[in-house]
Amino acid sequence: MDAISRNNVTVTGQPDGPVVMLAHGFGCDQNMWRLVVPMLAERFRVVLFDYVGSGRSDPSAWDGQRYASLEGYAADVLDICAELDLSEVVFVGHSVSAMVGVLAAARRPDRFGKLVMVAPSPCYIDDPEAGYTGGFSAADIDELLESLDSNYLGWSAAMAPVIMDNPERPELGEELTNSFCATDPGMAAVFARTTFLSDSRGDLASVTVPTLVLECARDVIAPREVGAYVHATIPGSRLVTLDATGHCPQLSAPEATGQAIMEFAGAPR
Repeated sequence: MDAISRNNVTVTGQPDGPVVMLAHGFGCDQNMWRLVVPMLAERFRVVLFDYVGSGRSDPSAWDGQRYASLEGYAADVLDICAELDLSEVVFVGHSVSAMVGVLAAARRPDRFGKLVMVAPSPCYIDDPEAGYTGGFSAADIDELLESLDSNYLGWSAAMAPVIMDNPERPELGEELTNSFCATDPGMAAVFARTTFLSDSRGDLASVTVPTLVLECARDVIAPREVGAYVHATIPGSRLVTLDATGHCPQLSAPEATGQAIMEFAGAPR
């Protein structure tokens, strides 16, 4: 199966422009980028896709073993780059996809020119011995995963508004709820474990391309301590704090998010 069909790849914008690849996070799909795409498409060739198990990807390509590791998602990204013959890609990864980008760039640095990490977290679990704050205890994550397993739709309805954290704009929480609920529960359970139990802290120092760490002023999923850690660990990275709340600034603050991506992606290496 070709990656274009498997991952429902969409290409828009300037055919000869620099390439920006937008990668969604857990429980989402490429539609989550729709508010920033028009801005980017004016200058860049924009590549969007759905991870297998999300959006309109081909569910027949699902492999529980492959996608039980972030390496499996990174392999999909590299497959897409190969089929489209992409190089010097500006990879924009939201949430867990930021770490997918790190892994993909480490494996094939010739494919990537820059990384933009939107609300990244290399490890969600606190590590007091190492002085690391991830935002959750191990017990918190166990409880989260148990709740997801027992009642995925209920979990989605309860968690999406918390993740979005814009109570004055309930439509945003509802959109994220609907996105979660559109995902197959079994596939979502695997992706959730891959996301919340992964620890990519050791991979950050290997990043060699220019990197922008884009965090929100308030984010219960990836608190600012995490953004500071990622910035401090990736050599030469740039940290920008958006005047936005929640874990999905591409929806809650699309203009600021798009502008930050454009300014970084358009800057010379």
